[in-house]
Amino acid sequence: MTAVHVVVPEGIEDPVRPSGGNTYDRRVSRELAERGWGVQVHAVPGDWPRPDAAACAALAGVVRQIPDGSPALLDGLVACTAPEILVPQSSRLRLVPLVHTPLGADTADGEARAREGAVLAAAASVVTTSSWSRRTLLELYSLPEERVYVAEPGVDRGPFSQRTSAGAFLCVAAVVHGKGHDTLLDALATMTDLHWDCLCVGSLEREPFVESLRRRVSDSGLADRVCFAGPQTGAELERCYESADLLVLASRAESYGMVVTEALGHGLPVVATDVGGVAEALGRSTDGARPGRLVPSADPAALAEALRAWLGDEDVRVAWRRAARERRASLIRWSDTSSVVATALAEASR
Repeated sequence: MTAVHVVVPEGIEDPVRPSGGNTYDRRVSRELAERGWGVQVHAVPGDWPRPDAAACAALAGVVRQIPDGSPALLDGLVACTAPEILVPQSSRLRLVPLVHTPLGADTADGEARAREGAVLAAAASVVTTSSWSRRTLLELYSLPEERVYVAEPGVDRGPFSQRTSAGAFLCVAAVVHGKGHDTLLDALATMTDLHWDCLCVGSLEREPFVESLRRRVSDSGLADRVCFAGPQTGAELERCYESADLLVLASRAESYGMVVTEALGHGLPVVATDVGGVAEALGRSTDGARPGRLVPSADPAALAEALRAWLGDEDVRVAWRRAARERRASLIRWSDTSSVVATALAEASR
């Protein structure tokens, strides 16, 4: 049995802070164990990717304990911010950063780019979660293409939606600026002449932003139509998907968009912003049709137009639902994801 040390931010099991990255780390660790790897998970405390001295010291302590020659799969939020700790260890360990979101993609942050680039250059292999992320890393850094792998997130197919209604919108995303809830509310405020309601599921930890959104809901007269339900997981989240007609995601940035494929796993069409790897996640049916629509980011008018098309045109609803059923059948499973990660780890260990 080959041992692999998985280094993740502390709190990936916290139900108050569910995220796609946390789900990915948990599922891949579980799947690798089922494949026969001896998985040891190390949770590092700290505010990653903005670690303080205590967090860096904790990471250094974890890394020092990993035996010589071992493969180490490191969540990118931890790995790509700590070159001073990890680069010196690259001659001793087989480092495999798992990059959910390329930190260096923000061209305004040259320091983040330099730090991430140093870690990736020292890595034996790199795993990304979308083709968009892989392309971004290869454009930013001089990395050997054969060492950069794409392991798309898997999907657990839920009960297939048999709903024929239209107006139950669902948004699954932490309530933070980057997820674009303000854009969503601006779009919905122009649609009060139509029948709909919107359930927003996600962490409410960023209190100032959340309060500004609640004021916007009140000022727009949407208080009886928009609900911020907080984070939901497991059976509660399943019920949210089963009760929805359409997923809406207004993000300003996404490396993939796992909630998109989660919705498609229930046969739900999706209206989402065309950012990062979202187009990959949404995909197409066998005849090339989208199971929903992509709209520009931070464009309430375009988002409202797509939602009006869904609500007002039966032919649109039929077409999107048919494409969603076909896309559901092509979604990959977590065993496929872990197979790619296992290959990256094996190649790193050669």
